[in-house]
Parts: sequence; structure tokens; C-alpha cells
Amino acid sequence: MEGRGAPASVGAVKKGLEAVGYLADEPAALVAYLAQRLGKPVLVEGPAGVGKTELAKAISRSSGRRLIRLQCYEGLDEAKALYEWNYRKQLLRIQSEGVAREGEAGGPPAGAWGDIFSEEFLLRRPLLEAIAADEPVVLLIDEIDKTDQEFEAMLLEVLSDFQISIPELGVIEARTHPIVVLTSNNSRELTEALKRRCLYLWLDYPSVEREMEIVRLHAPDIDERLARRLVEVVHMVRQLDLKKPPSIAESIDWARALILLGAGDLDRSVFERTMSIIVKHRSDMDLVAERVGVKLAGPLQAEAG
Repeated sequence: MEGRGAPASVGAVKKGLEAVGYLADEPAALVAYLAQRLGKPVLVEGPAGVGKTELAKAISRSSGRRLIRLQCYEGLDEAKALYEWNYRKQLLRIQSEGVAREGEAGGPPAGAWGDIFSEEFLLRRPLLEAIAADEPVVLLIDEIDKTDQEFEAMLLEVLSDFQISIPELGVIEARTHPIVVLTSNNSRELTEALKRRCLYLWLDYPSVEREMEIVRLHAPDIDERLARRLVEVVHMVRQLDLKKPPSIAESIDWARALILLGAGDLDRSVFERTMSIIVKHRSDMDLVAERVGVKLAGPLQAEAG
């Protein structure tokens, strides 16, 4: 099913993403294009911090669609993902009608509270909100690998038919076709059934040259030599066995911080003062200071892979 306002080419998608601050490589631009032309969900896997969530946000910005995000977590159930009833509001309605009829013979008539199961009392959660939206949206199902296989099975039904059955109201079908992006940090193997229904994209950390482009796009005032040195250091840090390697967003934050501090170079002193921007665990900081900090007296070109 071709989406409304679908892009004309992969190149157009790539330019559109770049215009909103996302430098997509060819595979990412291709998948984003096919998702909009074929109407198929996209499963984006890769390490944390490589830009999976940001890709969905960029597709939203470049296509002019509202972003609806379902943040997954362990124990996420259908009520929080699909819909639930506003029980407090329903109770207030029952109580108010009961007071209004107080003293009437025989009490309230049968079915007097039937309207408490209407749209007025329905709390739409992200999946229902995306399906019931009047305008095309981007549905981001973030970190799907944190849920269990039962949740995946429910999600497959929703994504296959783009409709949700509510016993009290009936079937709610999609008014428009959302662009669906699922992300996974690959913490567990997803089911083959889910993968079969999705276009697939693996995102990894970019090369030094590519990350320099990204950093300079978001921190244009940084000197090119300093940007290269910063990215080379980040790549060295990522090669260590850390609890949390630096993300691309943290590389950008570091570049902006160095600009604000007026740093003309990234020597050991500047590194030790600012390394907490990219290293977020105490044990990681000790390891990085020992393995990387001592190397910052000289050029890094020979060190970076």
C-alpha cells in the first residue's frame, strides 16, 4: 500500500533527511523510501546510541507527519500500548447519574450507564492513537526487544491489519497508513514472524569521516582539525570494554562543549576535564582515563582504527 505523499526517489528521501539534520547513508535512505512507498514496517537494529530513534524522528520531520512514540519496557502490556478505560471518569458518571435518580422508584433503568463505554471514556494509548489518527503519522515503537514474545504476537496482529478490536465499541480501522519504525538494541532475538513482516536495517557506529560530517553538521563552529581529533578519541573509547560506549549524540554534545570552552585542541588536560560528557559510568571513567587519556600527548592518527 503506497503512502500518501510518498517520495519520488531514494535520493529525495536522503536529501529530505539531511535537510532536517539526519545524514543517512544509502541503506538507511533506501529503507526509509521503501517504507513510505510499500507501507511496510521497518525494523532498525544496532547498538545503543547509533541513531535508530533519531531516524524515526527525522522521517517524521522530513515527511511532515506527527510522531507517535511507544517506549517499550519490560512488562509493557496491551492496556498501556493499545487503550484502557478511564475508570475514574466512568465512576463519576455512574455516581452523578445515581444521585440524579435518587428517590426514583426502582432506581435507574436498565442500560442507563451504557454510554460509559464510549469514545468519551476511552484513553487512547500510542498504538490506537496512531491507527485512529485523522492525518498520516509516524509510529515509533522504541526498543521492542525489551518486551516479551506475547507482546510481539499482539503487535503482529495490529500491524498486519492496521485495526484494533475493542469489545465495547467494535473494530477501529486505520483512517490513514502510518509509517511504522521499530527499533531494537539487539538485547534479545526477535521472532521470525516479526522480522518477516518488516523491512530490515542494521545501523552501526559510523566511520571517522562519516561521524565528522555528523558532528560538523550539528556543531558547525568547530574547527575541522579539532572535530577529527574529537571523533578519533570517541572511536578509541568505543573500542574499550565499557558499560556504555559513547553515542553519536554524545559526540555532538562534546563538540558543542569544547566550542563553549574555547578549546583549540583536545589534549590530556581538556580530555580529563570534559570526558564525563561521553563517559557515564565511574568504572568506565577510570578505564578510559588509563587507556585513552595517556595517549593524548601526541597525534591520534596512528591510534585511531
